[in-house]
Amino acid sequence: MLAKSGEACQVPCVLKNFIPTVSALLVMGAAVAFAQNNPAPAVQLAETTGSERFWQATVDGGHYMVALDHITSVSRHRYVLDGAVIVDEVTVDTQGQALARFYFISPVTAATAPNALTKTVERGKELLDQAAERTGTDLQNMVVKKYPETSHAKSIEYRILSEEVLTSLYESVKTSWEDGRGRKFAIQK
Repeated sequence: MLAKSGEACQVPCVLKNFIPTVSALLVMGAAVAFAQNNPAPAVQLAETTGSERFWQATVDGGHYMVALDHITSVSRHRYVLDGAVIVDEVTVDTQGQALARFYFISPVTAATAPNALTKTVERGKELLDQAAERTGTDLQNMVVKKYPETSHAKSIEYRILSEEVLTSLYESVKTSWEDGRGRKFAIQK
């Protein structure tokens, strides 16, 4: 029974507003999560010897350069974010004030068997890709932040579009730091 004007809203009235809202949020959240997991277009990785003092990375979204003797740690770890996405992250910590994060995101559903939700998410991803093509934007491939929750002071973030590229990047910076030889890592499309 729905509440009349001026009456207290009972459970059916609450559900009337709640279910569409939750459904929309689930679909949007899943679409955003899957949009973060776009299959990477065909890319070529290039790693060349660079200046002896620096490791450099040229990736979608920018360029990063760090002095090898200023690196204090290189790490790679995975975690689940908000129960919706798996983040595979490479972190380069330095003596300076900036922390570099390179990450690949995949939906939690990618770690499970295909189901109806996965198909809905895939359809949402297709729609985002089509909209991006029509508008000529690359928004679906950019780092996603929600202020203030994901705004990290003194943090530089780069989104990598495939796990394989992230693995190559990690091996490049780790090896460069270990042997003290500069390298230039680049993703070329």
